[in-house]
Amino acid sequence: MAPLLRTATGSHHDTAEPPPRVGLAHLSTTLTVLAADALFTRSFHSGAERLWGRHLYDLLHPSAARVLDRQFSRLADGDQDHFTERVIGLGYAGLPFFADLTGTAAEHPDGAPAPVTYLVAVRPVGEPDPSPLSQPPARALLSTLHARILEGIAAGASNIQLASRLHLSRQAIDYHVGRLLRQLRAPNRAALVARAHAYGMLAAGTWPPRVPPGFLEAAPAPVPTGLTKPAAPARGRATVE
Repeated sequence: MAPLLRTATGSHHDTAEPPPRVGLAHLSTTLTVLAADALFTRSFHSGAERLWGRHLYDLLHPSAARVLDRQFSRLADGDQDHFTERVIGLGYAGLPFFADLTGTAAEHPDGAPAPVTYLVAVRPVGEPDPSPLSQPPARALLSTLHARILEGIAAGASNIQLASRLHLSRQAIDYHVGRLLRQLRAPNRAALVARAHAYGMLAAGTWPPRVPPGFLEAAPAPVPTGLTKPAAPARGRATVE
């Protein structure tokens, strides 16, 4: 596999333009990594030894599995010879990045019957930014109210519409939107939605927008009824009967 990867990435060295940032990998019939070039491993900020044997879906946002399952199945059945899908990869420190993933069935030179394996090319759309400001906040969990507000903003609702839906005042919505902007370090509503998508805080491929349960704060545990706090010990000198 290694010579194939070197040929695919080195064929552009004679041109004046820099080679495209496309990483290549060879996947088994179960979509585990058999080999990968340096650009592929660098996209996911991992060494080749740590990628070998990893499942492709371990490197991608969970939303990719549904659409890629269908595409790889069509490759295996011979219904298509290649596909390209926009996916969300997990790069530096788990930071999401958008990429175009192209897949094709690998050819076996000897022509002998063999299990179908795959070649995939990953071209990041924009550079993953490893700076601390680009990483999701350490506490990127949302209250139920903030999740509903974020979903509404992503769907295009105004603050007045959100106030009506959530039975809050306009001033209260303004306050909570401001808190969301600060939490995700976004300068405006458009950047807020973009960052939420990049962090995976809005489920991909769903409408209306929805915050996945994994980004919701756990509800406080209910206090059991019928229990009272123990009485505080009396202060002062104890009396002896």
